[in-house]
Amino acid sequence: MKRAKCIMVQGTMSGAGKSLLCAALCRIFRQDGYRAAPFKSQNMALNSYVTRDGLEMGRAQVVQAQAAGVEPDVRMNPILLKPSSDVGSQVIVLGEVRGQMSARDYFRHKTGLIPEIMAAYESLAGEYDIIVIEGAGSPAEINLKTQDIVNMGLAKLVDAPVLLAGDIDRGGVFAQLYGTVALLEPEEQQRIVGLIVNKFRGDPEILRPGLKPLEEKTGIPVLGIVPYLRVDVDDEDSLAPCLETTAAHKPLDAAVIRLPHISNFTDFTPLEAHPLVGVRYVTNGKELGSPDIVILPGTKSTIADLLWLRQNGLEGAIAKLASDGTPVLGVCGGYQMLGRTISDPLGAECGEPMNCRGMGLLPTDTVFSAEKTRTRVRGSTVATPLDGAELDGYEIHMGKTQVQGRPFCILEGGTPEGCVAGNVFGTYLHGLFDEGELTEKLAAWLCSRRGLEASAAAPVSHRAYQEQQFDLLALGVRESLDMEAVYRAMGLDKRKTAPGTGDEEAGRGAVL
Repeated sequence: MKRAKCIMVQGTMSGAGKSLLCAALCRIFRQDGYRAAPFKSQNMALNSYVTRDGLEMGRAQVVQAQAAGVEPDVRMNPILLKPSSDVGSQVIVLGEVRGQMSARDYFRHKTGLIPEIMAAYESLAGEYDIIVIEGAGSPAEINLKTQDIVNMGLAKLVDAPVLLAGDIDRGGVFAQLYGTVALLEPEEQQRIVGLIVNKFRGDPEILRPGLKPLEEKTGIPVLGIVPYLRVDVDDEDSLAPCLETTAAHKPLDAAVIRLPHISNFTDFTPLEAHPLVGVRYVTNGKELGSPDIVILPGTKSTIADLLWLRQNGLEGAIAKLASDGTPVLGVCGGYQMLGRTISDPLGAECGEPMNCRGMGLLPTDTVFSAEKTRTRVRGSTVATPLDGAELDGYEIHMGKTQVQGRPFCILEGGTPEGCVAGNVFGTYLHGLFDEGELTEKLAAWLCSRRGLEASAAAPVSHRAYQEQQFDLLALGVRESLDMEAVYRAMGLDKRKTAPGTGDEEAGRGAVL
């Protein structure tokens, strides 16, 4: 049985650009005729995804799988940690919830998950040509090294060559790279086949005088200076996602409430890409102002975030806008907040039984239970004036919602989903804007409310746009990274096909 070759990308810190570099490599290998798959043994993120078989995984590996042109598979991210507080997370193993754990308990428990991590990896390695492995944080976190399952600990288990990336955009990249290498054990240092200076802005010739001393001090070659690539590809989130605004110079203003436990904010990436819709993230009533639409996103902690809205005055500001006719859209946890009541009788979310008054903008009542809904769905909107938009998304939430109003959409099979009351809309569907039709209908409606001309262009699906961005990402990394050295590190002498020949599919599935 064949076993895939592998390459691992580690970083000097969180946010060094590991996720996008891995996505770029997945795309490059696909272009070069290889069947590649991403892998990250342990991912901490509130952005999650439901696979076709109803299992939950982190979105970073979903994006990387899409870049590789393969179906996302929970084996690509066997452990997902969804933070529920500063010191605890929901632990998801191979797509299924194992329970809540404090950071200390998980630290003691995690090495017991190695057999499941390795089973997932070996299964993928038997089906693909190349596995692109992403590390987490930094391999030089010496307080965690003895029980590492995601950086050098995993590299040793799967015998992976390592690329180490440093983030020059934050400054101090030479110290980052040298310091990281210096804190590793000699056998770990020997695994690093190349250093990458990532997110560089400006003339690389200015940087080059520092590369030779860095190589001499570390004994490791610098394989590339990757520029700050302005591509629109979903990056991995963190405990405090850095959400940027796209509102400037666009006629429509969409205000997304930046909840303390916001999750799946990538739902709104297609809105951000629309030429008429500016998206900004707000945290208080003063920032909210008078937008064209208010969006309440998903959250890992619905009741806690609803109380936060109530305490800082945003709830009242949103209710006032809604009463004045401003459209309000709630997605998943945001949908639950818009209802009349939220009840957690078993303490499934809160840790103790709790009942909470909702915002009262929708005729719905939500009751949490220990069971989590995870399902892929298709449907079409029936809510006027957004009716007729085709949807392809997924549900991932705790609790059931009883609805006494009109539905937002009808799922395949005729099941009503979500709720609408006048200008207030609620749905559980993540990915609702990905097909492009709902985005265009929403933009056209908001334009009509403002007396603006809306573009008559055909809707562009987020997936088609994403494919273009993957190619741009791959081009930028290919032009700046020594790919021949990367192939040599994996024991591969050459590409299966030349990029851009159109023969990429011909080489797939061959034994290396």
